[in-house]
Amino acid sequence: MIRLDKFLKLSMLVKRRTVAQEMTEVGAVRVNGRKVKPACDVKTGDVIEVAFPRRVITAAVLVDDEAMLRRRGTVACEIRGERRVEPDENPWAD
Repeated sequence: MIRLDKFLKLSMLVKRRTVAQEMTEVGAVRVNGRKVKPACDVKTGDVIEVAFPRRVITAAVLVDDEAMLRRRGTVACEIRGERRVEPDENPWAD
């Protein structure tokens, strides 16, 4: 398992770990449909949703080993979907 904020950075879904932490704290990241904290552990098979200002990306975790993620060429996650949202829209509106 690996911390969510580290995974987001190493998988390159988010450029910086501090940005990943901030996004998670404000509720822009969900794991398996739940709001979580940056220190939440993610494991292979988890589904992560990341809300950016104009889109939400859904990705499945393929690798949860930090050492493997640090190696070049390791595919960390599989993008399962992407949807557009308006900047003033709540991305989690069900």
